[in-house]
Amino acid sequence: MQFARPRSLSALLLVGLTIIALPLIAALLTAAVQLRRLSENSERLVTEGVQATRSTQDLFALIVPLERSVRLYQVLGGEKLQQAYRQSDDRLSALIAQLGGQLRSAEARMALARLADIEAQTASQFLVPEFSQQAVQPILANIESMDELATQVSERTNAQIDAELAELRVRTAAAQRQLFWESALLVPLTVAAILVFTLGIGRPLRQIDRAIDELGRGAFFRPIRVNGPLDLERLGRQLEWLRQRLLDFAQERNRFLRHMSHELKTPLANIREGTELLMDGAVGPLENAQREVAGILRENGIRLQRMIENLLSFSAWQTNSVGLELSEFRIRPVIKQVIENQQLALLAQRVRLDVRVEDLTLFADRGKMRLILENLLSNAVKYSPRSGTIFVRARAEDTDFVLEVADSGPGIPAEERNAVFDAFYTGRAPGGNVKGTGIGLSVVLEFVNVHRGSIEIVDGEWPGAHFRIRMPMRATPTAGEQLLANDPRKGERANAA
Repeated sequence: MQFARPRSLSALLLVGLTIIALPLIAALLTAAVQLRRLSENSERLVTEGVQATRSTQDLFALIVPLERSVRLYQVLGGEKLQQAYRQSDDRLSALIAQLGGQLRSAEARMALARLADIEAQTASQFLVPEFSQQAVQPILANIESMDELATQVSERTNAQIDAELAELRVRTAAAQRQLFWESALLVPLTVAAILVFTLGIGRPLRQIDRAIDELGRGAFFRPIRVNGPLDLERLGRQLEWLRQRLLDFAQERNRFLRHMSHELKTPLANIREGTELLMDGAVGPLENAQREVAGILRENGIRLQRMIENLLSFSAWQTNSVGLELSEFRIRPVIKQVIENQQLALLAQRVRLDVRVEDLTLFADRGKMRLILENLLSNAVKYSPRSGTIFVRARAEDTDFVLEVADSGPGIPAEERNAVFDAFYTGRAPGGNVKGTGIGLSVVLEFVNVHRGSIEIVDGEWPGAHFRIRMPMRATPTAGEQLLANDPRKGERANAA
């Protein structure tokens, strides 16, 4: 059985908030109803208790005048005392009738009924014109019985109030326990609902975040799939369309670079061949001014050929910069090999090396690490003054590998630091001479990023440009990168480049 689920983010949020809010609303309503009932019961109990207590006190207060009137009649006699007795008896009768409607205890009502009977009997005996003063004793005995019955009514009423208070306390405790267990059950249910809907929304958001991060790093190899609400899936399809477009643009750019570079190499080779023939005197001896012009042509032809070769290399690096071919290797031999390859340039510039490298074993792409070192060292050689010093450091910090390359040159101006890692951007050496083709540091940045590392420009330790690279000692590529790294067609693409 398949349950229907919300298809949009707004519907999912609405359902989630409803599921979370409904138990809270139900608990609040239940608590409000129970509190209202307890409040009404306690208010009723207090009101009735106060009224019953006041009425029983008035009961005693009205029995006392009856006894006083009878005793005075025993001594003095007279209709005035009987009239006073009648007035007190009328008030007592009215109070007994009122109290009968307030009492809920059966025992209290029985005692009150007996009190009413004795009161009526006593009044009918005493309030007669020919009542004798010597017949007062039975009347006093009845009044004493009335006093005892009033005491019983008061005691039964108090007992009834105490019982109702005890029952109210029991109901209050039961309501407290019910609210506690409802709250105890509501909290995990609410937390579970929050987790479910957070995961339901968080997973597609993480997929979108990862996709945007990969697009920002130029990794277009992984298809973008977002599973979740319809609007987030629609956004995922738009990102997939953008990825395809960016991948097409990157491929078109690389094809353009390759084709243009190959197209330029043929006429450039003819120009260089013609220049060499001129310099060799194949068409006749050259004058000094002519030889100087031919030398300028040959030098710029060589420089242009080097730029074209760099463009081809850059296109190949762009094609192969995503995947990682991981292996375990020692970094010292790699650095030694790179330094040996740069030996001629170092000797020409009379640059001294200060190398301090720990004997570390990395699990990374050996070829890309070698190209990182070559580009950083070549950059340092180009911008170092004659008889300057280049510093190379490699060490381990926890689980990270830290590589530092610095020179004693003029450094990188602050206004150029945001652009030095852009492809084809060239800084300027002192005197205005442009050095390099502007692709070395961009390749370094790409290869560092594909190792999940970072590169920064550091100030203060050495006078020139100081680059610090930090990356994991053991690279962990994503599944898509590993798949691309193991793709046999990658070699064909590299050879085509």
